[in-house]
Amino acid sequence: MSSITETRPTERSVSLGGRPAVRPAPAVSVGSAVRTAGRVAGAVVTRTIAIGLLALVWEIFPRLGLVDATFLPPLSEVLVAWWDLLLSGELWAHTEASLTRSAAGFGLAILIAVPLGLLIGWYSPVANLLNPLLEVFRNTAALAILPVFVLILGLGETSKISIILYGCTWPILLNTVSGVRTVDPLLIKSARSLGLGPIRLFQKVVLPAAVPTIFTGIRLAGAASILILIAAEMVGAKAGLGYLINYAQYNFAVSDMYAGIITISAIGLLVNQLLIVTERRFSTWRTN
Repeated sequence: MSSITETRPTERSVSLGGRPAVRPAPAVSVGSAVRTAGRVAGAVVTRTIAIGLLALVWEIFPRLGLVDATFLPPLSEVLVAWWDLLLSGELWAHTEASLTRSAAGFGLAILIAVPLGLLIGWYSPVANLLNPLLEVFRNTAALAILPVFVLILGLGETSKISIILYGCTWPILLNTVSGVRTVDPLLIKSARSLGLGPIRLFQKVVLPAAVPTIFTGIRLAGAASILILIAAEMVGAKAGLGYLINYAQYNFAVSDMYAGIITISAIGLLVNQLLIVTERRFSTWRTN
């Protein structure tokens, strides 16, 4: 008696007319996509509610007299002042000056600190040579030595970019060194057992594994670049968001002062999100 064997298309190939049929590609789970979209929407809603509550408190408390409206005007008045500064072009001029300085110092810090951190983290002789100097300088706050930069480099752009470079270097450098040194030893042993040389090992294993930690330092430095710049612009600058805030404070234009602060916060959030997107681009191997 002949036997008929049933084959499942999803488990083995099916022969039709003597030719193997193409196995269908696995379908994307609709439920998984819905759950992911739900999590993203939930996170957006939660953040929106938090920001909305803050805006509501800022608007209501001064109007109810719970805080002095002279020193904390309602949010609507601050937004009107922000819009007036934007229409006049003054806000953009100050923002452009600040972004140019911040981007220059931040970019130079990345170009210097990432390669140096990789070198220190991977080669012990370099680490032994430079560690004493790093320990001295990394414990010296950037704002503490701002007068030194001003005395040596003057009140121009060079001193402001240099102080941002100094302040941004340490988070990037230290996180890069940590990222290289904390790579899983099993990954390194496995790669060596496969015959990878030192250069290929560093390129294919160590550097990709260190990317998340490196970007943590870059994100910290991105926030520091804005904060240090604002403090530097309050000393001898003629343009910039720090100058705008300081000038508005001295002239008691409180709404303009808060408008500058809001602008700085928005720039910080935007820079952080851009760095997160860039990190994901360089960490596509990671499972979310």
